[in-house]
Amino acid sequence: MRRPLTLKDHHHEQRIFSVRLVVGVILVLLLTGVLLGRMVWLQVIEHNRYTTLSDNNRVQTQAVAPPRGLITDRHGEILADNRPDFSLEVIIEQAGDLDQLLVDLGTLIELDEGDRERFEKRRRTARRPWEPVPLRGRLTEEEIARLVVNQHRLAGIRISADPIRHYPHGILFSHVLGYVNRINVQDLDAMTLDQQRDYAGTHFYGRSGIERFYEDTLHGEVGYRQVETNARGRILRVLEEQAPVPGKPLRLRLSMRVQQAAYDALGERRGAVVAIDPRDGSVLAFVSRPGFNPNLFVTGISYKDYSAYRNDHDNPLFNRALQGRYPPGSTIKPMYGLAGLDAGVTNWERTIFDPGYYQLENDPHRYRDWKRWGHGRVDLRDAVVQSCDTYFYDMGFKLGIARMNSYMNQFSLGQPTGIDLYNESSGIMPSKQWKKAARGRPWFHGDTINASIGQGFVLATPLQLANATAIMASHGKQVVPTLAKDHQPVERTDIILNDQDNWEKMTEAMVGVTQLGGTARAMASEAKYDIAAKSGTAQVFSVGQDETYNEDELAERLLDHALLVSFAPAENPAIAVAVLVENGRHGGSTAGPVARQVMDAWLLDQQGELNVPPVFANTPASPPSNAAANDSGNEDSP
Repeated sequence: MRRPLTLKDHHHEQRIFSVRLVVGVILVLLLTGVLLGRMVWLQVIEHNRYTTLSDNNRVQTQAVAPPRGLITDRHGEILADNRPDFSLEVIIEQAGDLDQLLVDLGTLIELDEGDRERFEKRRRTARRPWEPVPLRGRLTEEEIARLVVNQHRLAGIRISADPIRHYPHGILFSHVLGYVNRINVQDLDAMTLDQQRDYAGTHFYGRSGIERFYEDTLHGEVGYRQVETNARGRILRVLEEQAPVPGKPLRLRLSMRVQQAAYDALGERRGAVVAIDPRDGSVLAFVSRPGFNPNLFVTGISYKDYSAYRNDHDNPLFNRALQGRYPPGSTIKPMYGLAGLDAGVTNWERTIFDPGYYQLENDPHRYRDWKRWGHGRVDLRDAVVQSCDTYFYDMGFKLGIARMNSYMNQFSLGQPTGIDLYNESSGIMPSKQWKKAARGRPWFHGDTINASIGQGFVLATPLQLANATAIMASHGKQVVPTLAKDHQPVERTDIILNDQDNWEKMTEAMVGVTQLGGTARAMASEAKYDIAAKSGTAQVFSVGQDETYNEDELAERLLDHALLVSFAPAENPAIAVAVLVENGRHGGSTAGPVARQVMDAWLLDQQGELNVPPVFANTPASPPSNAAANDSGNEDSP
């Protein structure tokens, strides 16, 4: 069936087209309005914001690390400075075949496994391929020459020079100066936001010793510079720069000459020497031997070097002067003597008979004197000069541990001295309460007897012994050992005795220790000044009641430690010294000559004549003399 024909309605189609046209125009106008509005928003209203964001993409602010402050001794001798470290760097995008480049470099300079491992780790974490990645530091002049000559065939390498910490005297000041090394993520996490900003761009941080204690002084203030970069982050030019403020120089009270004398006097023996000027608390020498080379730690110590230190049986990383705790032995008998006098349990005229041992009533145990046949009848002066244990057993028992603890605390025994170093050991000056808390046991009379000659639970550091000796030398004036010139220690109450004349009388007794019949007579041979001293030994292990101590049959590390404390000139002291020689057997014959060399270095001039230096406040910062300290005899004595 044929469908009917229809004609087009042109008017209807025209109306539809017109409607669509109007709608299209309206949509176009709306979209144009949105675009124009957005353009006005971005270009006019938000102009400042996006200009800033654009500049931040083009201009970057970089931190500039400040030079670390120099450290000098009292005379201006540089102990720590900053020197350029030449290192080899690789620019990855220019290196081509990286594996072949490393092989070629290995034929010119030494690259160990540690260098390669650190390089791979740094390469994987590098953000931009055009940034240099360190491969090896501490290049020698010969290695630099080899690299420069062959640089034309080693694409992508660069030799850079960065300032790093340098310790020109190496091992000599290692334990007192400490060292710096690279700052790490853990260091930054432990800092506040302000501190993190202060360390922006800084690579090094003080780890121990003076470097750690005075980190805020030595670090300085970070600087900044604005640089223009392209889209890939490459620096095109420097727009503005604010120079960093260098760390402040730090002048120490240490004396290079005295420090060197103390180090040399110990020789190859393990031990420690601390010397203090009792007039103002200045630390003149601070030696712990063996030491370590702090320069190895600055840019990261190698596994080989660190393993050598860690596995060394002599423990060179351990600071014996600051943290080593040893029984002080007879070195604290003069302090105990003053305590007994002040408490009224003894006097200068009181005598006892020493048969070579001491016994408590109704106790069969014999506390032996170092002299098996005894000293006979002795008074307090004789007991100090001859180091009679039996006298101090008797006096200590009468004094009691409570009063012994109280008096010794005033000499800074059993508590930190307050020196400007971190991690100082407090030692132990025991009491009944201490033993109950630390050992869970009550105090016995035998504990008091042992403590009365500096044995048993009593432990002290060489620094504490030097400080106690300085207090003795200054007749009770509280001396706080101080290393830095401007450090202000906490003031402490002076020791006032009931009879102040006892200071002078005890000094006379200590002078007798260095004279004929004294236990440290060897150290005063041909001295040009009077020396007050007290020697001591510290047992490494206990000897049974019926056993005999035979040092010839013992291994070297089981022998007694040798100790000695001294000050001079006795009539007007300008130096107090404590010496510890591990397994040195006898304080007088082993530690005494060490102390003598240290005192000579401070008290004698280049011609060997007595010339007592002024206190530190009057010491000019001039180059120190290089005069060697006089040596002394090595005559054996108890």
